[in-house]
Amino acid sequence: MKKLVLFTFLLVISAMQAQEPTTGSIGGKLSDREMAGEPLPFANVFIKGTSKGTTSDYDGLYLLEKLQPGTYTVVFSFIGYETLEVPNVIVEAGKVTEVNTDLGSSAAALDEVVITTVSRRDSQVALLIEQKNSVDIKESIGAQELAKLGVSDAATATTKISGVTSSEASGDIFVRGLGDRYLYTTMNGLPIPSDDVERKNIDLGLFPTRVIQNISISKNYSSENSADQASGSIDITSRELRGKSELDLGIRIGANTNAVGQFSDFKVSPNQEDVYFGFYDQAIPTRFSLNNQGWDPGTAVLPINRRYALTAGKEFGDLRVLLTASNSVDFEYNQGTFANYRNNDFEDGFTDATNYKKTDNNTALLDLGYEFNENNRLKATSLFINKVTDEVFEGGRNGEGVVFEESDRGDGFNQFVRDQNTKQTRLWVNQLHGYHDMWENKNELEWAAGYNMVDADEPNRIRNEVNIHPTEPILLGETNAYQQRKSVQQIDDIEFNAFIQDQYNFIQDDENETKVFAKFGGNYRNKQRDFYSRFFGAEERDFNTVNPTSIDNFDGIFTTENFNNRSLIFNVLNPDIYEGTLESISGFGVFNYGNAKWNLNIGARFQKDELDVIFDVNNYPQNLPNFVNKSYDNIYPSINFRFSPNEDSNIRLAASRTITLPEFKEIAPFEYVSQTGLVTRGNPNLEASRNTNIDLKYEIFPSSGELISLTGFYKKIKDPINKARERGSAPVFSYFNAGEEANIYGLELEARMDVIENENEAGLDLTVSGNVTRMWHSQDLKDVYDEDGKFIRTFRYNGKNEIGLQGASDWIFNASANISTETENPFSATLVGAYASDKIFALGNPESQRLDQIDIQYNDEIIEKGFVTLDLIMTKELNDHWQLQFRGQNLLNPEIERYQAIRPISGNVEESNQTVRSYDRGAVISLGVNYNF
Repeated sequence: MKKLVLFTFLLVISAMQAQEPTTGSIGGKLSDREMAGEPLPFANVFIKGTSKGTTSDYDGLYLLEKLQPGTYTVVFSFIGYETLEVPNVIVEAGKVTEVNTDLGSSAAALDEVVITTVSRRDSQVALLIEQKNSVDIKESIGAQELAKLGVSDAATATTKISGVTSSEASGDIFVRGLGDRYLYTTMNGLPIPSDDVERKNIDLGLFPTRVIQNISISKNYSSENSADQASGSIDITSRELRGKSELDLGIRIGANTNAVGQFSDFKVSPNQEDVYFGFYDQAIPTRFSLNNQGWDPGTAVLPINRRYALTAGKEFGDLRVLLTASNSVDFEYNQGTFANYRNNDFEDGFTDATNYKKTDNNTALLDLGYEFNENNRLKATSLFINKVTDEVFEGGRNGEGVVFEESDRGDGFNQFVRDQNTKQTRLWVNQLHGYHDMWENKNELEWAAGYNMVDADEPNRIRNEVNIHPTEPILLGETNAYQQRKSVQQIDDIEFNAFIQDQYNFIQDDENETKVFAKFGGNYRNKQRDFYSRFFGAEERDFNTVNPTSIDNFDGIFTTENFNNRSLIFNVLNPDIYEGTLESISGFGVFNYGNAKWNLNIGARFQKDELDVIFDVNNYPQNLPNFVNKSYDNIYPSINFRFSPNEDSNIRLAASRTITLPEFKEIAPFEYVSQTGLVTRGNPNLEASRNTNIDLKYEIFPSSGELISLTGFYKKIKDPINKARERGSAPVFSYFNAGEEANIYGLELEARMDVIENENEAGLDLTVSGNVTRMWHSQDLKDVYDEDGKFIRTFRYNGKNEIGLQGASDWIFNASANISTETENPFSATLVGAYASDKIFALGNPESQRLDQIDIQYNDEIIEKGFVTLDLIMTKELNDHWQLQFRGQNLLNPEIERYQAIRPISGNVEESNQTVRSYDRGAVISLGVNYNF
């Protein structure tokens, strides 16, 4: 704790010397009034009284960069047209002031000139200019567009980028069909830890858009970044102060249409009694809670979604301060079906699988800045997120539940399961960045250091499994001593990370757009995880000793009296623990040569990754080693080439080699049991995948804010990692290098177009954007032999020697249409749609390892069915201070379904698709009001 306080003190002191960029820009688009608003190329644009100037390009676009903050007069001229002077154009550090106007044979009125000022990282135009000029294949979405699309968090934001989708089943983000393990997530260029034992990357849903400046996805690897990626890297740029001061209050009220139907009976766990203002503070340790805390769920008060937000910031001379904080509460309810098949026979199922979910999220971001001098500056960021998710799952209340282990007695009993779980995630990210320009910008030095902490706990999970009958007393489960249990799970992650990079500019000729530089640097990352899990169970001394009077009154039997008289026995399972350490050390070198027509960027990175996991878990053979040490050191090259046939188009080629490291949770053989009883555990024999990546892209920029691009890509993955079902009686999933090689081919088409640009500010403008991705993917299913050539196992089944890649959709569609006005109090409405086709949720497996039986005794793959989503967002500014917003999210409320092909061994029943999970999430309707001081 003392170290933590000391670190915080040092961070704040250092942050007081942090800084934002010292210069700003003026940019925009010039139109030809005599040609019905067509772009006006080759017009002169300069700052009055200075030599600073430029000309508009073929699309009428211009950009004046590296301007000191202040007030300027901008002069626009063109041969034969009236010269236009626009006074009082304010430039702010780190901002783009957009000045859009037209020229003609007569002078334009100054009130027709549209001037807006936004952060460079917010501006859609600025981000497109950056994409146009970038070295690698990169796509970004800024705060302007996020607000227009009504996006509420970073996870949803990424799905608006071409080739990106999410899995409703797993929550993972997939880029070009590759999921969580193939991605690498950073914030401001530094890695951030995962909040979930089940994932490599942090849940991007934890980041509300209020703390986001923009999100970018680099779909190809560059040697400056970690090589632990295949589909790309996601970088979240955190929010900064906009302008000289900000004070903004917001409130949003809404409801989930499914949850409203449960308004008077929305279930929450007993743990909610220990939740105060969105923070969980456990009053009774789990070990002592079996008879000192309730087992029955309570009822939520007012299950209405709500969010409160505050943003405050001010510039105090050279010191810039920003604080943004928000509190939100959301409710979800769904009911559907669940089924589990083994060896093509039905084993477990609920026709009324019901889930209640309440989520409290508190987020705070502090950004401080101060300038040493013109060439030396620092920037500090501190982000705190506290998320508490409370879930109550029930299955079998309707008397139709079946659990194989309990139902094989043939006595007419059915099964009821209730699982209540509270997950608390506390994430604290602290970063310090330094920027140093030397020798008249010949040398640019940048460094950063970060310290991150994550506490991701399930402090008191409550589970009951009982047998019910229409006329007989309720019986407690008989299979094991922990069917009536409370459990605790704790994950503590601490991470130190840092990078340093130095760029020496041999030639930097802005006029001729020639850029020659070399960049060298290194990265360090040390991540440590402590994991702990333990079960505390209540078991009958003799069968049928205690009988609940109702499935809603378990409190009546788990009493101190029943434990004291030995009707119930208190059981404690040995804890599951593992400790993981990841240490990554790397150095890189990059050389870049480019001009207005082409740019070549080549680099190489040496990266050494040490992955150590020590574990002591139940259900693992004691004669096997309880540790894993994996070491990978390689050189990872990259090449990025850009050719510009003209000012408005680029052809890009990128190629690289990367690695995909297995995660702690994929290695440690700890068994995590889902609400429905499915088990996931790690595999100590898992190895890293090695990837080859090739991209070819053609992009054109018809005008300001518009883009059309077509990309072809190919990826080859050696030893791909897959989630697959293990053979055996229990529904256990694990991770395997199930094939020798996976191949992915794909095409991406993206377009953003201004369909209607109305000259009347009260008229409607129409902008449409969309992207389509088509992928072809396959991987082989291999046979495994030992060093002596002896057969060990096979991953082939049902006549399949190859199969598609887990999580990859053949088709992905994203589209949006926005109508807006440009009046003094503008109106905007955006309709957003998305579709991803069927994808593999988990590979199948052979039940038998006899090669003559693998096509008879097997479990087929589980498929997550594709579905369409539709959102509507409408915003109206009432005056300079008040804004109203309506949101309709998931309006179509599609059914989420996973299915499996089943062909029973016995009889002559033909193969058919059987639903193994289905539900819908409900639409969310909300109304928000915002006041800007």
